[in-house]
Amino acid sequence: MDIRYSCNQRDFKRYTTEEMRAEFLIEKLFVPDEVQAVYSHVDRMVTVGIMPVKEKVSIDKGIDIWKNFGTEYFLERRECGMFNVGGAGKVTADGQEYRLDYKDCLYLTKGAKEVYFESLDPQKPAKFYLVSAPAHCSYENRLIRIADAAKRPLGALETSNKRTINQFIHPSVLKTCQLSMGMTVLEPGSVWNTMPAHTHERRMEVYFYFEVPENNVVFHMMGEGQQTRHIVMQNEQAVISPSWSIHAGAGTSNYTFIWAMGGENQAFDDMDEIPTTELR
Repeated sequence: MDIRYSCNQRDFKRYTTEEMRAEFLIEKLFVPDEVQAVYSHVDRMVTVGIMPVKEKVSIDKGIDIWKNFGTEYFLERRECGMFNVGGAGKVTADGQEYRLDYKDCLYLTKGAKEVYFESLDPQKPAKFYLVSAPAHCSYENRLIRIADAAKRPLGALETSNKRTINQFIHPSVLKTCQLSMGMTVLEPGSVWNTMPAHTHERRMEVYFYFEVPENNVVFHMMGEGQQTRHIVMQNEQAVISPSWSIHAGAGTSNYTFIWAMGGENQAFDDMDEIPTTELR
């Protein structure tokens, strides 16, 4: 497991491109039959990629659970949400099977002990993208298909940000301890994923970009509103965003991204907006 420690906004101003990418960018999430995990000390969020091909992969494969979490199993004191961004797959949680097709979402509550991942067709492997947050109580596991997500159309083609926010793991859909996750789909001709840029002091966020066309990239904006920086990101990469940082991106094409948040509350609109003309 890759451990990332917290960075403050004062030191961040002096970071080189290489230091910034090493601190916040998660470049490679999907390796055949392996668990790729990044533990961030920003709200103790864990970002995971699992691509089962020939094996039935356990959620804790290759992770020293006691060393990293001080527990007996991964979700003993955690909850997690996951999306399948590959071929059809199956998740088995304590004997209960869930089929996840492309863009389906599964929430697993605290206490799910034995969790396994499989692809239905090894030639078209599933790609499970997970984010896990600490949890203090248990609710219910739930499979959420994109048709069941709460939808919020936003933006316009004239401002290059026409998009639909699909809220999956969200208070309007189901109860969780602190984790919120959703998927934002940009329409052709739109490239900005957030407008205006904002911070939310009480929550951190992780962005996962996918459906980025070949030979295209996304410029992910970070930093304080008066001290912005950017990370150039490619398809199927994730980026960690502390509460003090803006998190907005513009691509060289339209794309889709999954957002995950954890922190003090689950109020989606609890944010501090920064007028675009005041960004520096």
